[in-house]
Amino acid sequence: MMSDAQFEYMTDLQYTNKHLKRRIKEFESGEKYTSMRAEHKRQLAAKDRENKKLKLQLAVAERAIIDNRNSWILTIEESGRAHAKEMRAKDARIKELYERSLKYERLYCDLLDIVKEMRSELYAVKTELEDEKEKAVRLVAQLKRDHENSSIPSSEKVNRKKITNSRESSGKKPGAQPGHKGHSRKRHEPTNIIEVPPPAEFVDNPDYYPTGNIIVKQLVNIEMKIIIDEYRTPEYRHRLSRCIVYAKLPDGVVNDVNYGGSVKAFAFLLNNHCNVSIDKTRTFLSDLTGGILEISNGMINGLSKEFSMKTQDAQNDVFSKLLCVPVMGTDYTSVRVNGKLAQVLVCAAGDVAMYNASEHKGHEGLKGTPVEHYLGTLLHDHDKTFYSYGKWHQECLAHILRYLIASMEYELNLTWSRLMWELVREMIHYRNSLGEEDDIDVETVEHFVERYLTILETARNEYEYEPPGKYYKDGYNLYKRMLKYKDSHLLFLHDKNVPTNNNHCERLLRILKRKAKQVMSFRSFEGLKYLCICLGILAQLKSGEENLYSSVTAIFE
Repeated sequence: MMSDAQFEYMTDLQYTNKHLKRRIKEFESGEKYTSMRAEHKRQLAAKDRENKKLKLQLAVAERAIIDNRNSWILTIEESGRAHAKEMRAKDARIKELYERSLKYERLYCDLLDIVKEMRSELYAVKTELEDEKEKAVRLVAQLKRDHENSSIPSSEKVNRKKITNSRESSGKKPGAQPGHKGHSRKRHEPTNIIEVPPPAEFVDNPDYYPTGNIIVKQLVNIEMKIIIDEYRTPEYRHRLSRCIVYAKLPDGVVNDVNYGGSVKAFAFLLNNHCNVSIDKTRTFLSDLTGGILEISNGMINGLSKEFSMKTQDAQNDVFSKLLCVPVMGTDYTSVRVNGKLAQVLVCAAGDVAMYNASEHKGHEGLKGTPVEHYLGTLLHDHDKTFYSYGKWHQECLAHILRYLIASMEYELNLTWSRLMWELVREMIHYRNSLGEEDDIDVETVEHFVERYLTILETARNEYEYEPPGKYYKDGYNLYKRMLKYKDSHLLFLHDKNVPTNNNHCERLLRILKRKAKQVMSFRSFEGLKYLCICLGILAQLKSGEENLYSSVTAIFE
């Protein structure tokens, strides 16, 4: 039996077959071709109408395009004429501006030449002004050089400023204060006792009675006593040889009149230790003895040579001691001998000192001195000759502080000098605060060294930004010196035996400078040499506990 789906499918096939047969019949009869031809003509007519309409629209569009092109061409021509007019005006304006620019360019070139000339004059004036400023700074630095900012001794400054006292006034009167033990004058053993009787008004008056106390007052005077020992002995003559003979006299008794060690020591110390002139020494000794003792100037002048000859062993001992000390200070000064400059080198360590006179400085002047053979640490004031001797070196920081003060005064735009001045003072304070049993702290020293190098780097940057002038380079030279010899400026931080300054040698040389001021000019180089030997021996004698006058007297005797 057929299903519904099959039935519907068969029905569709039947209808389709029937429709197709009807179409075939129409084609076979020609009716279909006739209708199709009529329909084709109708469609062609419609297309012709549509083409005609489009052609009309195209013609209108072409006319519009032609009109637009003509209008555009007209507009372009008008714009071209206007543009040409504008271009001619622009060309005329450009030509005018070009001519004007040429005029101003010629004027500008002329002005450039004037400016160049004026700039050259300005540079020349500025350069001259800078030179004059640097000269002024140099002259001011030279005028203001003193013992505070240079190596000039304080004695050479005429008008020294008043030394300020930082202590607060207590309002008390000067002198002894109530409640404090007084320092009375020392009593002496009396050489003469004088009894002063009491007045009769006290003895005979019953209102007074004795207390049992004796009032003692001393009057001290000095008296020059001359002791003259005269030696007498018989003289004999040999009958055959006719030679005269007599008994042997004591050493030193050679001339008819001889002076003993006390007289020689008195005149020697007065002349060489107290810096009294030979004439005044002779006059003072004569006045002191009531005109009895008249010593010649030549005899007083020859005492230095005699003292030097009698202290040869002491000189050799001082020389040997100086070679054995761990740290030796040394310094130079100049004196005049017959109008020419001579040099005096002092070598000192503690209580031992030696003066060496030389006609030259440098290596020639160090021959025969302790410095020539010394192998320890030399303390000096940056004389480069000393760097060829010794094993280690320490610069005198007192001089460094003065030079830094000068840099602070005359290089106001730089900061490194003040920083270094504060650091050096801090290092010296730390070094002086250490006791004999205290050890140097390594970390503290490393910190000081690091700050030292940092400040020198600051100085390098400041001098690169603003180079030193042509006339004042002291600050820059100090920076280079402290950089090159930094180990010699910081040695005292590593070795407790090394002092921070060379003031001991400065004080010793001051003794010689006082003598040089007194004599003005030495007469002979030999006299200067003998004086130097005497000053070295006197420095050693003064350091002892014995009386200086007694010691010198013993040497002369």
